[in-house]
Parts: sequence; C-alpha cells; structure tokens
Amino acid sequence: MQRRREGHTESYCNGCGRLFHLNQREDLPGRDCGIVSISEEHLALEFLCNRCLDESPPAGTQLDEVLDLGEAARIAGIDEAHLAQVAARGEIEHRRTSSGTLLFDRAAVDALKRAPR
Repeated sequence: MQRRREGHTESYCNGCGRLFHLNQREDLPGRDCGIVSISEEHLALEFLCNRCLDESPPAGTQLDEVLDLGEAARIAGIDEAHLAQVAARGEIEHRRTSSGTLLFDRAAVDALKRAPR
C-alpha cells in the first residue's frame, strides 16, 4: 500500500528532480527524506533528497579534474598555442564551451605529458 503524501511533506529534489518527503512545517508531523538549505551561489532555497546527498560524484568528475587551456598547457609543459593545435588535430580529448573555451580532462593531459614526442 502506497502512503499518501500530504502537500506540506512534498518537495522536488533540485539534484535529480524526484519527488521526496520533506516536512516543511514544524507544527504538523511528517517524514524527512532530504534537506532544504540556502544556496549561496543562487541565493535561493535548494532542496536535495537523501539519494543525492548520499551519492558521491563519480571519480574524475570533480572540478579539479577539468582544466582550461592555460592550466592544461602548464601541466603538459607546452605552450597554449601548441596545445590548441594538438586539440584541433584530435590528438587529445577535449571539449569547447559555448563561449569558445577549451577544456581538458586532467587524465588526458597527464597522458599527453607522458607520451613520447
């Protein structure tokens, strides 16, 4: 039998979009299967379910693993223009943002650095 959710105990997760229990009233009983907090970046309430709170990001997706052209060139030990040419030839995995910035995975840059020249 599925439990009926009361309106004051429903929230949508900003992480995954799922509906979850979150009691938004102190004067009424209800379950909490997540949290609500203030996002300093967006200056808004952020609702997160326990699933999203418990999930750690997959390896290699942390911000430190993504490098822009300048950072990648310094790590690879080559100048930016040369790295841009290497990327244009498809010799290193990369992506270009909508504003034109080249981004590289740290693992790809490390592999380029180890490759014989």
